[in-house]
Amino acid sequence: MARKYFGTDGIRGLANGSKLTPDLALRVGMAAGQKFVRGDHRNRVVIGKDTRRSGYMIEQALTAGFTAVGMDVYLLGPMPTPAVAMLTRSLRADLGVMISASHNPFEDNGIKLFRPDGYKLSDEIELEIERMIDGDMSGFLAHGRDIGRAHRDEEARTRYIEYAKRTLPRNIDLSGLRVVLDCANGAAYKVAPVALWELGAEVITIGNEPDGFNINHKVGSTAPEAVAAKVRETRADIGIALDGDADRVIIVDENGQVIDGDQFMAVIAQSWMQREMLVGGGIVATIMSNLGLERYLGSIGLTLERTQVGDRYVLEAMRSKGFNVGGEQSGHIILSDFTTTGDGLVAALQLLAVLKQDERSISEICARFEKVPQLLRSVKFKSGKPLQHKQVIQAIADGQAMLGTGGRLVIRESGTEPVIRVMGEADDAALVNTVVTQIEAAIREIA
Repeated sequence: MARKYFGTDGIRGLANGSKLTPDLALRVGMAAGQKFVRGDHRNRVVIGKDTRRSGYMIEQALTAGFTAVGMDVYLLGPMPTPAVAMLTRSLRADLGVMISASHNPFEDNGIKLFRPDGYKLSDEIELEIERMIDGDMSGFLAHGRDIGRAHRDEEARTRYIEYAKRTLPRNIDLSGLRVVLDCANGAAYKVAPVALWELGAEVITIGNEPDGFNINHKVGSTAPEAVAAKVRETRADIGIALDGDADRVIIVDENGQVIDGDQFMAVIAQSWMQREMLVGGGIVATIMSNLGLERYLGSIGLTLERTQVGDRYVLEAMRSKGFNVGGEQSGHIILSDFTTTGDGLVAALQLLAVLKQDERSISEICARFEKVPQLLRSVKFKSGKPLQHKQVIQAIADGQAMLGTGGRLVIRESGTEPVIRVMGEADDAALVNTVVTQIEAAIREIA
């Protein structure tokens, strides 16, 4: 069944655009609140947000919706998405909410919902909430003393900082390390610098002056040039770039070179295997992860389980098949021993632990494998289903035949925009370029 409001990661869109309005946020609060009202205790919901100006508007609308159906609201202020998931569990809340559009520009915003156990909602529950949003909710309204209250939780940041610090091995601190930290002018701008400094690092922070409009603007994990330049300028040991809601991380080595999520996962996989922490005999990644990662893991006796693109699908596979490390090339790293979602800060701490234990530089530590040539192109289309057109189907079949068994071809339609992603991968870079170009041309002809 097609979903009207929820996408692959909650509700997201232009703030005050055709979908994401205060009215919708109010109805989401009422519907989700009613769905998760349970027992005879004072039901509670925690709400965090990133630093977008529209967050104030959506926060207040959600608060009105939740209190209207009898839930008490705990407002966390600017807080990473993984912190909201953790605090939902820690505070024994009945529901958690994060107001963020992640790595999108400031004009967008979004609403992510978490169950009491800190995991994102299932498709089935999201569909049920959608039906409630579009229905008559007057019967959900609380009255008199049953109407909810709102509180500002001033201790939430300290709770998360201490939680993140405890994920570092006990015998390790970060003294002697010079770290450039890019907070993307986003949700982690208060908590991440404090956590690293309290662990002993010399912290040089950029992207930590949000003004409501500069989130992700030329900073953060989607613009690693900023942290790379600062690393070179300050001769730092490592650069860490978070995104707007801090659930993803990109690393920059001491030379200013970007290290993506695939190399990151390779380091964690081997480190945890050596420490006898790795569960499942491998890791989970998506269809976009480089073939070089798969080959490297095989060389050390580990497997790579692939899923469709999206951190929620990675997490589902981890839970169903018994893995505790997973992630995406884009920097979503999920370490389920610690978190129920991607956590950029916690993942970075695991890499910093390896850096402290190893006498080599971060560039040497993260050079686990040579990437197989990979090319990704995005092809826009106006309408229809280009992937169902005979001409495109034939071009894809021809391309796969050209790559043979030693290469990979991944074609997928974006879940958030009218774009088809065409990814080719093989040892022969020229061949990959030819295959991807031919498929791109076939799509453009009919799109």
